[in-house]
Amino acid sequence: MTRRQKGVYATGGPGWLELGSPLPEIVEGLAKGLAGRDVLDWGGIAFRLDSMSAMEPPEFPDGRARWRTTTPVVLKGSGRNDDGVRVKREAWVLPGEPEFAEYFTQNLRRKAETLGLDQDVSLEAITWVGAKRSFAVAGGLKPGARVEVELRGAPETLQSLWSWGLGQANSAGFGWVAG
Repeated sequence: MTRRQKGVYATGGPGWLELGSPLPEIVEGLAKGLAGRDVLDWGGIAFRLDSMSAMEPPEFPDGRARWRTTTPVVLKGSGRNDDGVRVKREAWVLPGEPEFAEYFTQNLRRKAETLGLDQDVSLEAITWVGAKRSFAVAGGLKPGARVEVELRGAPETLQSLWSWGLGQANSAGFGWVAG
């Protein structure tokens, strides 16, 4: 067991690494690339690989989902004040703030459009918000918070969003949906 350290995620001992994509071809490529490997060097950290398995997304037959993220969700807002004047360049918005629901929904729909899926997806409710966290990524801080949301949409769209993640900067590990 690795001891906690202020300001960093300490790692050590047995655990797991989850990688995902809404595109099955990418998951297949990752699986083939990792097959037969004993060690994965991830940014200077050595992960010993004991086993690997693919995890299929849930079905969502009724077109509804309730998800909680394991990592913070980050989103940029407009940066405009009540008069419509832009006052911030890096306008991060957190769950519960005025622009969050609108920008979150736009993000979901843009992802669906990118994948050629039904874009009629909506945020029905935010049912829980975790503590604000900020992470240094690519030379800047990105603030966000873990969140639990209820969504409505086509089952295939929900499956892809579950595999992609919520909010922005998913490739950096933000907005990962708990499996």
